[in-house]
Amino acid sequence: MIKNSKKRQSFGAVMLDIAGTTLADSEREIINHPNTGAVILFARNYENPEQITALIQEIRAARESDILIAVDQEGGRVQRFQNGFTLLPPAALYENESKITEIAGWLMAAELLAVGVDFSFAPVLDVDAGVSAIIGNRAFAQQAEKVTRLASEFRRGMLRAGMAATGKHFPGHGAVALDSHLTLPIDERDLDAIRNADLQPFRQLIDEGLEGIMPAHVLYSQIDTQPAGFSNFWLQQILRKELGFNGVIFSDDLSMEGAASVGDFSTRAKIALEAGCDMVLVCNNPAAAIQVLDTLPIETNPHRQQRLQKMRGKFTVNRQQLQVSKEWQQAVFLVQDFTKRYI
Repeated sequence: MIKNSKKRQSFGAVMLDIAGTTLADSEREIINHPNTGAVILFARNYENPEQITALIQEIRAARESDILIAVDQEGGRVQRFQNGFTLLPPAALYENESKITEIAGWLMAAELLAVGVDFSFAPVLDVDAGVSAIIGNRAFAQQAEKVTRLASEFRRGMLRAGMAATGKHFPGHGAVALDSHLTLPIDERDLDAIRNADLQPFRQLIDEGLEGIMPAHVLYSQIDTQPAGFSNFWLQQILRKELGFNGVIFSDDLSMEGAASVGDFSTRAKIALEAGCDMVLVCNNPAAAIQVLDTLPIETNPHRQQRLQKMRGKFTVNRQQLQVSKEWQQAVFLVQDFTKRYI
């Protein structure tokens, strides 16, 4: 491991995870590596709000410079923190009563910010084509227009709480049946078909100022030879140039089987960054994370730093202050009532 005792003022290009509910000494060293930029938390890291608040403080104290803390807290099947947090419905339910969507986005973000999390990887912008079990009700709807409207409202709530949003999974994971955690899905549609459907939510939210995007580990075989997260065409030509996106591009987890065809972990990280990712995720494989940290060059990209700074949470109240607020109490009541009525 590379050690550097000097104060560093930048985010590294790697997001990694930790094993448990407290930090091991070896993890403190990894977190302080120059190439570390963020930690993503999972259900195994969580016991209760007080514990996760202390763990996040431990993580921040372990690093000599900035670090981002992230989690997947979409709601429904993908909500890492549950006990002590409001249980959120799956995105597909908001179509029944769309006025709750913005409130749920605010509530999700406010509760995370109150314990020290910078951002959640949300909202899902995939258009559900009715074939993908891994996406399914994580998507807001089966029509691009509805996905666009509901995702925009959810993001509006996140922003009001003080949290940046990350749309996923660009350019769309909803039309393939296979799970990219387990294999490399292949989408055989042409570019026009994807533009006319899947890209609509991304285009609109980018126009509204979307801060982050996560590409899919999906191969669009009629368009490019690389999965989207490793593709210069998708990330540079379509996302940056055609859609005008100027926010952060996070790779999906490089440990997923959908990334395996690209090469070993160092190669995956290198190609993803060269294609246009600002930060790569390496999760559930500590040896791979260390390999990536130690093989990537240590460099500072001012443009990447500016983009990543926008992902920092705006921490205005702690958990106790949040829970005595009328806005939080009303939001919890409305979301819980909504969930009871539709689940």
